[in-house]
Amino acid sequence: MTLASRALAQLATWPDLRQAVPSCGLGQAVSSAHGEIAHFHSARDVDLRLTDRAIRRFAKDLLHTGAIRIVPGSQWVTLRLDATSDVDLLLTLVSVALQAQQAWPDPVDRSPVGCNDQRGAGFVKADRSGV
Repeated sequence: MTLASRALAQLATWPDLRQAVPSCGLGQAVSSAHGEIAHFHSARDVDLRLTDRAIRRFAKDLLHTGAIRIVPGSQWVTLRLDATSDVDLLLTLVSVALQAQQAWPDPVDRSPVGCNDQRGAGFVKADRSGV
């Protein structure tokens, strides 16, 4: 079992989440009543949707780990799952994402832009200079 499949199986048991087809059409996803939370694009790469405010609030902490990439202008962060600790980090950030969606919802007139995979901004190509 890959780290991504293990994380997806754990998230599927959370009462506020359900498995879904990702809007980008690639891989598997989980979503809440407020929208998509995570896209599992490969055995190692996961895009996680945080609100703009949550990304700004936690950007410095997120950048300190080599497992996370922030793409300027995106509501999504990309996680690379290389170790069990990365899965633990993902589960923690999903909890943050759920809370952020409830506390700081995106404006009604703004629809979420596609995940980082759709933007051609995968893990290796991400640019941190604008954060």
